[in-house]
Amino acid sequence: MPTPIHPQLNSTQLPSLAQKGIRLPTYARSALAPGVVHLGLGAFQRAHQALVFDDLLQAGDERWGVLGVASRSWDLADALSRQNGLYSVRIQSATSKEWRVIGSVLQTCAATREREQVLNAIAHPGTRWITLTVTEKGYGSTLASLLVAGLQRRQEAGLGGLTIASCDNLRSNGDNLKALCLQHAGNTALQDWMSRTCAFPNSMVDRIVPASTEEDRSDAAKKMGVSDQAALRTETFWQWVLEDRLVDPSDAETLKRVGVNVVADVQPHEDAKLRMINGTNSLLATLGLLLDLPTVGQCVVKPMVHAFAHRLMSLEVMPHLVLPQLSGYRDALLARFGNPTLHHAVHQVATDGSKKIGERWVPSVQAQLNLGRTIEHHALATALWIWSCRGESDQGKVYALNDPQGEQLHSLARHHQGSPSDLMHAFLQLESIWGPNLQHDKRWRSAVERWLHVVSTQGTNGALALLLATPAEANT
Repeated sequence: MPTPIHPQLNSTQLPSLAQKGIRLPTYARSALAPGVVHLGLGAFQRAHQALVFDDLLQAGDERWGVLGVASRSWDLADALSRQNGLYSVRIQSATSKEWRVIGSVLQTCAATREREQVLNAIAHPGTRWITLTVTEKGYGSTLASLLVAGLQRRQEAGLGGLTIASCDNLRSNGDNLKALCLQHAGNTALQDWMSRTCAFPNSMVDRIVPASTEEDRSDAAKKMGVSDQAALRTETFWQWVLEDRLVDPSDAETLKRVGVNVVADVQPHEDAKLRMINGTNSLLATLGLLLDLPTVGQCVVKPMVHAFAHRLMSLEVMPHLVLPQLSGYRDALLARFGNPTLHHAVHQVATDGSKKIGERWVPSVQAQLNLGRTIEHHALATALWIWSCRGESDQGKVYALNDPQGEQLHSLARHHQGSPSDLMHAFLQLESIWGPNLQHDKRWRSAVERWLHVVSTQGTNGALALLLATPAEANT
């Protein structure tokens, strides 16, 4: 039977979609101009901040339309442009499902192709915010050059500063972004203007958003009767914790009304997110690579994997966090990872591991070492990650490392795979991942080497079984 040909999702299709139980933008999009420039147009932003801004626009606040700027690929920006910025999001748990068409992305472009448009947008009088989801590896000179050039135009035009909110998984992300921009500015007058008039709030964002797939696009076509090349799926849970450091102080109350948590200090939330959510996600992705399990959900439902993740958080992460009710937070997190509708690919989560695990694992390891407590779970996690850099599962399936240091990591892992001691030394001396101190800690080096020996001789499941055979109390 031939595949039906559907009309493309765009503004003209909205009236017909209203009859299909889909939540739609009801505000007059054609009359709006962007008030937010978002750098890093991708799946996460479109399933997170864009929905917050959509809610604000639905409530009648016309200041939150978005110019979505793709950092690298033009394809998504062009696909959304053909759809008048519209796209669908399926929000689903194990027991519920909601479809939304999001209208907050009013315009799109690509920074590498339409740099002038981006700079003019940053300098436009109607722009109030810049938000960013450029990933951990995106915080370099290219980003700083774009931001500083736009802000300089704004300064020269005699305009006020902007709230510039990093929404990436970096500790003190706003502080780091501000330092990057000030360093790149070089111009004392511009630096002074940025410091006085712009705000760089720290923030923490959380939502599981798998990369868009052909299945998502097919499901959207079946539900809506239109072709949506930017369709997404996500979970029902979302969280945005934002530091109360904004150019317009009234924005705090505005954002609170649609569910954003505006606080004086983001760090406790940031630490919990990076170490429990992101850290455990990196662990599950590593296990998925080694065990030939394609998705995070398929990993976490395995009893030994679930028990390992539970114990790692309970024994080595949670003792150093200050948020209340962490046990409930942990259990809810494991349930979220197990959402059978998300199909979150382990290869997507494992991307750029060398840029992630240092922030996600090292603080907990260092804190445990300082107190003389167990490090066995993180040592095994580290051994598994090192072993995964061979690019081969326990069953011999070969996969590529999608990592900025991938070639180096793969070469080291292959060259030293016959010697756990050499493999440990080769990897732990990489200060860009582990920092300057861990490679000198005898207890840490010994534990990682020991688990590398177990993983290389008994496999991933053998290593998990050996760890879990030791009662949790014996590791405290």
